[in-house]
Amino acid sequence: MTFSESFRAGPPPAAALRRFAALLEPDADLEAAAREAQLLTRRHFGKTMRLFAPLYLSNECINICKYCGFSRDNPILRTTLTVDQVETEARHLAAEGFRNLLLVAGEHPKFVSEGYMAECVARIRPFVPSVSLEVAPMETEAYLPLTAAGAEGLVVYQESYDREAYAELHTAGPKRDFDWRLDTPERAYAAGFRRLGIGALFGLAPWRTEAMALAAHAAHLLKHCWKASLTISLPRLKPAAGDFAPRHPFTDRDFVQLLCALRIAFPQVGLVLSTRERPAFRDALANLGVTMMSAGSHTEPGGYTGAGRDTLHRTEKGRAVSLAESEKEATATEQFSVSDERSPAQVAARLRELGLEPVWKDWEVCLGA
Repeated sequence: MTFSESFRAGPPPAAALRRFAALLEPDADLEAAAREAQLLTRRHFGKTMRLFAPLYLSNECINICKYCGFSRDNPILRTTLTVDQVETEARHLAAEGFRNLLLVAGEHPKFVSEGYMAECVARIRPFVPSVSLEVAPMETEAYLPLTAAGAEGLVVYQESYDREAYAELHTAGPKRDFDWRLDTPERAYAAGFRRLGIGALFGLAPWRTEAMALAAHAAHLLKHCWKASLTISLPRLKPAAGDFAPRHPFTDRDFVQLLCALRIAFPQVGLVLSTRERPAFRDALANLGVTMMSAGSHTEPGGYTGAGRDTLHRTEKGRAVSLAESEKEATATEQFSVSDERSPAQVAARLRELGLEPVWKDWEVCLGA
């Protein structure tokens, strides 16, 4: 049974989910949960923090999602990097220390085809040992060339586990298919991805309801995709083109409560923190339960080196139009604003001050390629 089938029937009464639900209660003891979460994190992950960077390939998209800066109807500056430009961006990040990159793209098969992505992976794989993808969901067969090219991780956020909210927020494009997206990690696992990442975009629906569904999804994947390493991300809505405002609050306290609950319920699952959060908050969470974080991030294609400006164009309701004279020196539009603008070196130095070891690469081929 896939997760979409079990999700329709309601979450299973697993013991881990009963404890998880109790930890989310408004009157739960947060200090005790924080102590337990920190202890479990050190027991299972040591004093380490895995670092990664997103590398945006394209901000073209055929979906209309009310909250996303890349939404088709947003009149923004768009571009798609060539494979040579992707290598330029990746070499820039490798020079900063990164050996773990997340390739990100909007959903547009004309610009971001399966063959293009496989070529991008194959080009950077010789000097980037850990390559993951956050791209449009695919069939298992379509994923096979990507794992063959060397991609090891697949990240897909459900955005919202609330079916009604999801339908209202995604008004056009293939992303409207809730169940198709929900079963993406299982199709990726069948294709050989050994790292799976899931998450919800907090601010779209009531957070405790989203958290319970997210935990049920994690429990299902741990049972049915047990050979893969699972990570969970907790992105919060940030300012983006379209000016969509969060509909439901998710405060810093709520964030900490959920992070601790996830660590206690799933001690061996990686928890990911992005540069959406401000520096002081990231520093506080680093010793609490987070095991992987991005650093020095840009959320637009070409953001690290300026690559892609030669094909920059504006779209209006999905149609490309010429740039105004004032836009010819501009860069592509970002997906969302980042709050932590520290460089990778500054983030690594701060982690050492906090008693943690920044990890740029966590595995090595030892049995031959």
